[in-house]
Amino acid sequence: MRHDRFHGRVSGNGRRCDAPGCDAHGEFRAPGERRPSFDGPGDWRWFCLDHVRAFNQGYNYFAGMSPEEIQQAQSPIHGWERETRAFSPTAGIDGAPRWADFADPLEAINARARARANAHRPAERADGRAVTPDERRALDVLGLPLDADRRALRQRYSDLVHRYHPDRNGGDRSFETRLQRVVEAYQLLRKAAAFA
Repeated sequence: MRHDRFHGRVSGNGRRCDAPGCDAHGEFRAPGERRPSFDGPGDWRWFCLDHVRAFNQGYNYFAGMSPEEIQQAQSPIHGWERETRAFSPTAGIDGAPRWADFADPLEAINARARARANAHRPAERADGRAVTPDERRALDVLGLPLDADRRALRQRYSDLVHRYHPDRNGGDRSFETRLQRVVEAYQLLRKAAAFA
């Protein structure tokens, strides 16, 4: 691949322009329908010089985002608002035990270890099936209780898709992020042993 005086031109890639009816070489990359996310880098379209200029004039990075998502994306500290373990004041360790509550220091350490282990232990439903922490978070996204059954899961998923999908809500694309979270939560839960 060679780069020349036009910034971003990739010559010799063998692609055709993605604009309908254009047979020119697609030498300029533009964002596709799927944005970069934790699933991967996203899709790209390839255009000739004239069509990439036209694309750039009409491109809106914030299309489909809610006002809150736009404000967050424009924030100068976007991505830095979450404390990582290395930078959090406690370095990811909970508070020290109250030594006065224990006769033996080893009891304090043991109680702390049990509390941490229980925080990561799967919850148990009324039917005895275990629900992992990821599955609990997915249930929260869908707004379902821990003891929801497969029928309630399908019904809630259907309701939320009807509410958030642009084809069902008059073309409003501001709920796409919520819709994506709903779909991911449903995909996780429908394969979970608790809903088999």
